[in-house]
Amino acid sequence: MRRRHLLASLAATADAHPIGAQPAEVDLLLTLAVDASGSIDPDEFQLQREGYAEALTHPSVLAAIQGKPRGAIAVAMVEWGSPAGAATVVGWMRLADAASAIALADAILRAPRSPQSWNAIGDALDHCTRLIATSPFRAAERVIDLSGDGPDLRSVIPAATARDAAVAAGITINALAVASAGQVTRAGEPLAETYRREVIGGPGAFVVTAEDRRDIARALRAKLIREIA
Repeated sequence: MRRRHLLASLAATADAHPIGAQPAEVDLLLTLAVDASGSIDPDEFQLQREGYAEALTHPSVLAAIQGKPRGAIAVAMVEWGSPAGAATVVGWMRLADAASAIALADAILRAPRSPQSWNAIGDALDHCTRLIATSPFRAAERVIDLSGDGPDLRSVIPAATARDAAVAAGITINALAVASAGQVTRAGEPLAETYRREVIGGPGAFVVTAEDRRDIARALRAKLIREIA
C-alpha cells in the first residue's frame, strides 16, 4: 500500500510530455550498490527500497541533474551480499526528468529481492566496475555508490583490491554507512571509518552516514546532490 501511495504521489508531479529517445551521452554513470545481505529483514529491506525511490525522485535531485550540461544521468542498481553473488536488479536507465524518475522508482520498487548472505563488498565493487564498463551509455563521470550496514567479511576479491581496480579504471566510489550511533566494527572503529579506509576511492570520494534505514532517503538525497552537482 505504501508503495502505491509513493508512486501515485510521484506521478502527480510528472511532466506531461513523453520521454524521447535516449541518447548515448549522459553526464554521469551511477551504479547504486545496495546491501541486501542476511542482516536486513523484509521490513528493513522495503524501507531501504522506498528510501532509494524517494531520493531519486526528489525535486532537488532532479534539479541537480537538469543543471548539468546534458541534463541526464544513467542509473543502475546492484544488490550485494554473497561472495561472488552481486546481482544487477535494475539495468541501466536514463534519469532526466520527473517522468523518467517515476519509471526508475517503479523499477526499483518492483524488482525482486536477490538472494544474498554475507557482506562481500569487494565482489560488489568488482561487479559494479564491470557493469559500468559495459553500459550502453557514455559519460566522463562514473561513480559507484555503495551502501551497507557492515564491513567486508567474505569477499573473493578484497574490498581494497576491488576499490583500487575501480579507481584505476576512472571510477569514483562513495559510500553510505547505515549505522546506529556508537556502533563499531570488529576492528573497533565506526563503520564510516572502515568504509573510508577500505571502500571509497577516487577524486573527491566521501562517506555519509544514515542512522537507520528510515534515514536513508535523507542521507542518500544529500549524497546524490553532492555526486551530481
